[in-house]
Amino acid sequence: MNTINNIALHSSCVCLLMVLLIVSGSEGRVGSKPIQIAPPSTRSLSADSPLLDSLLRTNPLLQPVLQHASTYEVQILYTQIDRDSQNQPHFTQHTFRLSDKQYFNPASLVKLPTAALALEKINRLHQPGLTRCSPMATGVAYRCQTAAPYYPSADSDQVNTVGNYIKRMLLVSDNKAYNRLYEFIGQQQLNERLWQLGYPSVRITRRFAPCDTAANRHTNPIDFYSAATNQIIYHQPAAANPLSYSSPLGRINKGRAYRSGGRLIQHPYDFTTANYLSLQDATTILKTILFPEAMPAPQRFMLTPNDYAFLRHYLYSTPHGSRYKPYAASWFFDSYKKYLFYGRRGSIPSQSSLRIYNVVGMSHGYLADVAYFIDTTQQTEFMLSAVLYVNKNGVLNDGTYEYASIGLPFLQQLGQTIYSYNTQRPRLFKPVFTSFFKGN
Repeated sequence: MNTINNIALHSSCVCLLMVLLIVSGSEGRVGSKPIQIAPPSTRSLSADSPLLDSLLRTNPLLQPVLQHASTYEVQILYTQIDRDSQNQPHFTQHTFRLSDKQYFNPASLVKLPTAALALEKINRLHQPGLTRCSPMATGVAYRCQTAAPYYPSADSDQVNTVGNYIKRMLLVSDNKAYNRLYEFIGQQQLNERLWQLGYPSVRITRRFAPCDTAANRHTNPIDFYSAATNQIIYHQPAAANPLSYSSPLGRINKGRAYRSGGRLIQHPYDFTTANYLSLQDATTILKTILFPEAMPAPQRFMLTPNDYAFLRHYLYSTPHGSRYKPYAASWFFDSYKKYLFYGRRGSIPSQSSLRIYNVVGMSHGYLADVAYFIDTTQQTEFMLSAVLYVNKNGVLNDGTYEYASIGLPFLQQLGQTIYSYNTQRPRLFKPVFTSFFKGN
């Protein structure tokens, strides 16, 4: 199959003071009465799609994993997109072993809703002068918290801001950046807002740091500054979530052993209090960010057109193509984080019409990618999400996983297989992407 590369367009961060007309809603604040939202019972999703099953069988390189799909805990969600005469998208899902009863560690997939809700919170605050480009200083008020002071700099890319944290999360999946936005939103507000948006089984309860459950419920004090005057324009005090969230799947144990503090513990690893985000929900969140007008109004994030364009740009950009200076180094190779289609280090031709908007996860042997593909030359588009588990020895936290030998080659072949099918699939109306790329 032909290898196609990603087009990366440069989009600078434009920070304007905007008057936003936003529907009012409950924004859990420190001292407000907690809202207890009961999770629904978990559900198994649709049966395997004959179309997807037949497509998977066409590529012999996929079979070593698919023949042991239960061992590898494979889940695949292919979303076919068809445009009507008005260029409106219509989505048809095709699934393989998709079930939100089968736990997988979402790892960095949780960064996508966190990024969207951080932008939404700025809009909700209605604070004069506060934008995603406002300098930000994070303090310390509880155990396991770390500080991130504000240091004025002539290089705006080096300053800690919500916008720069989002760039770091989406371009190279930076964990510290995620921690800062988790702390800005607050654990309670982060989860309750996602439940309100239609994702009641989601649990985002952990930083990417060795913090205990109670420490993760406490978030740091934060100050935002005016870049012009270096004066504080908004102070957010430290907060604590009074609620303890239970897992929607009950107790979750994985593997036969795990390493902790240099010791091998001969018991399964406990994910019961870990983050949880199903492949279906991760896919729907990406679709909501890329196609907000196609989603029901109550399910849309409260974002501006500029916010959406900002997220789209950094979802598809490569570290070098983004021109974000912290990632100019050579080790941030061009296909970085584009697992579906390129694997780990697929070569990218100098000219291509393919864009991949995606978010990935890689942790504890789980490897996931949730992506939207556009090829403007082929005039084709589709969404593809997948996860698999590659931990042959059954030991977690030992750093011995088959990402390079099994996981990434599988995702590469999967993406190329579905891409090849879509370039040949007949459609009544070809997509027109002009409006989608506007401001992107």
